[in-house]
Amino acid sequence: MDTYYTLAAPSEAVFTEKRSRFLSFAFPVSTREQAREEVRRISKEYFDARHVCWAFMLGAERLDFLSTDNGEPSGTAGKPILGQINSYNLTDIIIIVVRYFGGIKLGTPGLIAAYREAARMAIEAGEIVECHRKELLEFTFPYLAMNDVMRIVKSADVEVLGQTFDNSCSMTLSMRADIFPEISGRILAIDGVTPRE
Repeated sequence: MDTYYTLAAPSEAVFTEKRSRFLSFAFPVSTREQAREEVRRISKEYFDARHVCWAFMLGAERLDFLSTDNGEPSGTAGKPILGQINSYNLTDIIIIVVRYFGGIKLGTPGLIAAYREAARMAIEAGEIVECHRKELLEFTFPYLAMNDVMRIVKSADVEVLGQTFDNSCSMTLSMRADIFPEISGRILAIDGVTPRE
């Protein structure tokens, strides 16, 4: 579960079926609050729409997800949107589909197909990127260990999120989960280095 897929940036598409317009929006998000904020924003912007339906998936393990039909018949909107997220194996994403009713009823199969297609088009309009699950290492070390620590940090594929250099130094590193055991083991083996809780 070290690798997962999401969108590089927001994307959108428009799908029309029997005069009903479906505006679909896909956003990369990493928390439920970010997902809800996008729903609030789109709902406010398209306040005159009949339905604003959505689904999200969060986390590298893809275990945190939710969908809503927002007044459409049960299972005709949120589930097909979530189904597209699953079929592309995406996470850390919310897809919102705004429907403007065109006067002709689509029926249950028609709604499912329309929401599925609108979600697919929003995904296809974006760029899918491969991401790696990250882990943090926070530690302190004496100034005398600086050279040993920096040698490992510079040679490894790690990101320095924070550092302080004084008599007692500290550092926060972010790295891919698959290299975490090796890099953290090498750093923590340096004399005087202690992990921060």
